[in-house]
Amino acid sequence: MTRVLLLGGTTEASQMARALAETGVDAIFSYAGRTASPARQPLPVRIGGFGGVEGLIAYLRDAAITHVIDATHPFAARMSRNAVEACAAIDIPLLAFERAPWTAADGDGWRMVVDIAGAVAALPDEPARIFLAIGRQSIDAFAVRPQHDYLLRLVDPPDVVLPLPKATVVIAKGPFTLEGDLALMQVHGITHVVAKNAGGVGARAKLDAARALGVPVILIDRPAVPPRPVARTVNEVMTWLDHPARLGV
Repeated sequence: MTRVLLLGGTTEASQMARALAETGVDAIFSYAGRTASPARQPLPVRIGGFGGVEGLIAYLRDAAITHVIDATHPFAARMSRNAVEACAAIDIPLLAFERAPWTAADGDGWRMVVDIAGAVAALPDEPARIFLAIGRQSIDAFAVRPQHDYLLRLVDPPDVVLPLPKATVVIAKGPFTLEGDLALMQVHGITHVVAKNAGGVGARAKLDAARALGVPVILIDRPAVPPRPVARTVNEVMTWLDHPARLGV
């Protein structure tokens, strides 16, 4: 009997959860626990980490998991790496349900950097107004550039004092619209956008708004993960559940 562990936290994961529930597939939805009020799911939910590769292996065995779908955020690289290693160790099929990365269009002023440190280094020396659209996990790295005014858009209010002396926090959850992000960036006089190349449609609006306003974007590449089969649609994932060998690495 099929029993799926769905590693979630993204819009794609919620789409996948609905499809699994509607087709009666036995599945468990796993949240990392970084969001205070995660979206409700039509599946049994577990919240929290597994304790590294060994902890994940133990969970997969104890829960009698037969398939793993990794629908985590493209920047949740540690979880994705652990899933690859754990599934390989005990021969459980793994599929990544992953958004395609964004690609530049005519008029986009993007500067690609490999990581957060590269984004910090790419900021101008003179004071600027930065839309720091990277979530809360990597904000500390920008403390070395205190001359800038930062606009932070977060899902939850920060529970610690921010390390940025000049920061404005907006609490909001996507999907976002072009009209909304145009207004946000104009009201705050944004001169630069820093974002992660997460892909998808829910957070794309800031890039389209930056193009419309002629604002340069510093875009952080996705972290590397080991080779694994990848699907882009719910239908591809459902086909794989019936025939796991159809999607290669």
